Amino acid sequence: MKHNFLLFSAIYLACIGAEMGQSGPAPVAAAAGSGQGQPVSYASVTQLNGMLAQLEETSKNTQADLVKLRLERWKTDSSYKKQTLGNVDSIQRNLQGALPQIISELRASPEDLPASFKLYRNLDALYDVLGSVAEGTGAFGTKDDLQALSNDLSGFEGTRKQMAERIETLATSKEAEIVRLRTDLKALQAQAKPQPAPPKKIIVDDTEPAKKPAPKKKPVAKPPATGSSTTPAKPSAAQPTANQTPSMQQPTPAKPQ
Repeated sequence: MKHNFLLFSAIYLACIGAEMGQSGPAPVAAAAGSGQGQPVSYASVTQLNGMLAQLEETSKNTQADLVKLRLERWKTDSSYKKQTLGNVDSIQRNLQGALPQIISELRASPEDLPASFKLYRNLDALYDVLGSVAEGTGAFGTKDDLQALSNDLSGFEGTRKQMAERIETLATSKEAEIVRLRTDLKALQAQAKPQPAPPKKIIVDDTEPAKKPAPKKKPVAKPPATGSSTTPAKPSAAQPTANQTPSMQQPTPAKPQ
C-alpha cells in the first residue's frame, strides 16, 4: 500500500509540473486578485518571507543532490531503477516549475488561505516522493548521497510544519474577522431600519358657533288642471243655439225646373 501511495504522489507531482509548464508563470495581478480584506501585518510578512527563503534554499540543494545520484550503479533490478528515476524526474520538474509559481502567488497574497494550503499540499507530496528516493538511496546508494537527501527531507519537513501552523493561525483569524463583520452588518441594518411614524392626533374645536337653520321656501301655486276650467265653451256653428228649436228652422225652397 505504501508503494502505491508513493507512486500516486509521484504522478501528482508530474501532473503539477506539466500543468505549470503549459500555463506558464501566472501574472502577479492574477495572484493578487484574491485581495486581502485587511492589511497584512509586518510580523506575518516577515514570518512568511523567512519560511519561503528557507524553502527555496532547500529546493536548490535538493536539485543538486538529485543530479549527483548514480542510479545506474545501484545493485538492484532495472524496474526499480526505472521507477526511482521517474520519481527523481517528477521531483525535479516540481522544484523547477510548480513550486516557484506557488511561492510567487503566496508572496503576492501573503495571507491567502487557498494559496497557503496549495503550498502545504505540494510540500506534502514532495516529502513523500523524496522520502521514497532517499529510502532507495539508503539501500543501494552511497552514504554521502543518503546524508544529503536526508538533510533535504528535514528541510521540507520543517517548512511543512511551519506552514501547517500558519494555516491554522490564518483560519482562526479569518473566522474571527467573519464574526466581527457579521456583527457590524447587523448593527448597520438595525440603524438603517425605518422607525414607525407616531399616530396622528385629532383635535376637536368645541368653540365653533352653531349653524343657522336654512330659510324655508315659499310654496309655489300650481296651475289649474285643464278639465276643471270655468270658461264656457263656445257653441259651434253647426249646432243650434239654446233659444232655437228644430221647428223654427225654415226649409230652403226648391229651385224651379
